[in-house]
Amino acid sequence: MFEATERTLRDAQRERWVKAGLLVMTILLILPVAIILTVLVMRGAPMLSIEFLFEEPTNGMTAGGIFPALIGTIWLVIVALLASVPVGVAAAIYLSEYAPDNKLTRLINLAIINLAGVPSIVHALFGVGAFVIFAGFGTSILAASLTLAVMTLPVVIVSTRESLQAVPQAFRAACWNMGATRWQTIRRVVLPNAVSGILTGVILEVSRTAGETAPIMFTGAAFFLPFLPESVFDQTMALSLHLFVISTQVPNVPEGLPYGVALVLVGMVLTMNAISVALRTKLRGRRKW
Repeated sequence: MFEATERTLRDAQRERWVKAGLLVMTILLILPVAIILTVLVMRGAPMLSIEFLFEEPTNGMTAGGIFPALIGTIWLVIVALLASVPVGVAAAIYLSEYAPDNKLTRLINLAIINLAGVPSIVHALFGVGAFVIFAGFGTSILAASLTLAVMTLPVVIVSTRESLQAVPQAFRAACWNMGATRWQTIRRVVLPNAVSGILTGVILEVSRTAGETAPIMFTGAAFFLPFLPESVFDQTMALSLHLFVISTQVPNVPEGLPYGVALVLVGMVLTMNAISVALRTKLRGRRKW
């Protein structure tokens, strides 16, 4: 019968301490999120109603609802996704499957990493110069969404590239041995097996796009606009900017109003993320390894 030695007992004790330490760090990560959500629900839930969600702001944005800001946020997120996901996925495919390992590609990879660390206010100034003035889009949903797309592009590229590289090389070799071209292999084998990882980048992009304020403040979001946009060339309200405005710029705002807006914003992001996670889980079950 195996008898524990002093060393095995010491290792087991160390293992228990490591496990406990990791558990504590996990709890410390979850606890702030739980506290934030609890505060938002306690203070913001009383503000929620059908009128709050489907009416325009009134009385200088101290009353009424948030419907224009809610619809505007959806506009911004959808247009930003349509602009960034195809470009990001295409760039990741080239870098992962076609580009040689040389100084140029290493420089491109470094630029992508650095782009992810650029402050959002810098992206806002870039959006003003590139899309509002140079491209002639003016302050519009299109200009704001393209600014958000540029800001979140590194997330899509990195997550897609890592997902593509996670597909076993044997899958590619088997297709090539059967006479398939490189693009046929990518389209029919690599991408279907990497799509769940690509959706991870999309989830992160949705969260950041919906919550950013600085990039849209100068490029397309309006302080107050009590009607809905009709095209991507119109301005729009947005939940993140609306929350900033009523929290800092508008006097005599009911105490629960900012919390109600924040709760709706968080709820919308969580709903979009939940849909993406469900789709990712379903697609992940189809992977061949």
